[in-house]
Amino acid sequence: LTSIKNTGLPWEIGLRDAHTALVRAGLRGRVRLRVDGGLKFARDVVIAALLGAEEFGFGTAALLAIGCVMARQCHLNTCPVGIATQDENLRARFAGNPEMVERFFRALAADVRSLLASTGVASVDEALGAVERLGPRSPQAEKSVGALLRPILDPPAQIACPHEDTGFLHVELNRVVDDLESMSLRPCRFRISNEERSVGAHFSGEALRRLGRSALEMTAVDFEFTGTAGQSFGAFLIRGANFRLIGEANDYVGKGLCGGSIAIAAGAEASERGDVLVGNTVLYGATSGELFVAGSAGERFAVRNSGALAVVEGVGRHGCEYMTAGVVIILGAAGANLGAGMTGGLTYILRTREHDNEARLNHDSVRLAPIEPSEEIWLRRILQRHAQLTGSPRASGLLYHSALPLMRIEPVIPPCSVEETWAPILSRLAAEEARSYTRESISTQSAVVQ
Repeated sequence: LTSIKNTGLPWEIGLRDAHTALVRAGLRGRVRLRVDGGLKFARDVVIAALLGAEEFGFGTAALLAIGCVMARQCHLNTCPVGIATQDENLRARFAGNPEMVERFFRALAADVRSLLASTGVASVDEALGAVERLGPRSPQAEKSVGALLRPILDPPAQIACPHEDTGFLHVELNRVVDDLESMSLRPCRFRISNEERSVGAHFSGEALRRLGRSALEMTAVDFEFTGTAGQSFGAFLIRGANFRLIGEANDYVGKGLCGGSIAIAAGAEASERGDVLVGNTVLYGATSGELFVAGSAGERFAVRNSGALAVVEGVGRHGCEYMTAGVVIILGAAGANLGAGMTGGLTYILRTREHDNEARLNHDSVRLAPIEPSEEIWLRRILQRHAQLTGSPRASGLLYHSALPLMRIEPVIPPCSVEETWAPILSRLAAEEARSYTRESISTQSAVVQ
């Protein structure tokens, strides 16, 4: 027996319990319930809707649609059909395309529509929670699911959910996009609280919809936030958007980061103490961009990082897990199981008496190597940028060393050379340095004119 298939309860039970509890509390209108767990057919979707779900997650079925053969080797970098691998020879075998997934979901939607029509229901919204349309298949099933299929008697009035766009910060960010459209940009400084979530995703979405990708990349907008940010601060942040937070943030900072820049600091003393400034699962699935944290992070830092640059001053357990590309620099202590499942990218750690990070490595996946002279030059450029954006005394102190006390962590079987891993990072760094130089020149000329 394994925990993968033999623990937990069926999603039907959890979904119905959650829906019932929320209805009885009068809070059902404030949330949307999403269910997943082996959904494949229209029947699964309709049953989930009747039990109370509004959204439906598909993972395995979508993978099967593009050719997955369920070899269960995703973590080994040996996928025989080239889906879950960084090996170029294996990736050449991939024969899938987006149209395959599109056809699957179109066919699924048609089947859902047909099944709903056959039961006399016009839409999924109308089917929501209509559990009276379900019934047990047999007297034996009645004993197991009878309680699950009882309707909710005398439910209270439901509290309506306020639209997210009415929040103060979302409104202000929309105004920034308005200013970008009219080319009349003003200082972007805001207070932020943990009620404000997914701030980067909201701004990036609005900017892309109204301006397109190239406009923001050419303009570049600097934001400064003060306070404690909610979950997913800077998530999906696009190139040209630069977030600076003076304070701390919750989990999922920089989730899905795709070109943006995030800097988080809370003062020199916080950096020296190693205060935790960001939560767990930071940079989850990031593809590009940069993150600088003048403090420590929680667990699973840079999990599934696929191309971003990150500098942090301490991480919890399982750092750089399943990382496939990018560069991570850790200027402090690291938790256990560092680099587990890492198949690409590079991590750099301190090797000093007070930081015995070598013992924290997952030696089945990664190995230690000394840094080369060219790497030291690149690392010093990154540390200078870290110190510039966050005021980190740790980075400033390391720059005074004649030789940086850093070691390189790389996959046991590196997918490419060190130079190839660094190439996109250095290209972006050069562009950012050129942009900073241009801004300083413009500011100097303005001051002279005044």
